[in-house]
Amino acid sequence: MPGTNQDSFGGRAVGLTFNPSKDPNVHQLKRLYAEIIDFCNDARNASADPEQKRLYSVAITEAQGAQMWAVKAATWRGGGEDGAVVSQPT
Repeated sequence: MPGTNQDSFGGRAVGLTFNPSKDPNVHQLKRLYAEIIDFCNDARNASADPEQKRLYSVAITEAQGAQMWAVKAATWRGGGEDGAVVSQPT
């Protein structure tokens, strides 16, 4: 959703404004996952089917976990075999 912001459900779910290092990759990952979560939340709210609502809730929870792992990967500073820091994509 192009309008995803820190006040949307997805923005709050991923902590869109929490990025102490100001890493642009972290911001992009969080923004993209916030869009996915907003989409799922809107679809969940529009559904009358309890099972579909549950499935969207599971998808939201899994997206939150995936976002955290993606941020972990983007901020990983372990480097390669020689300990060098691997550059991040732009």
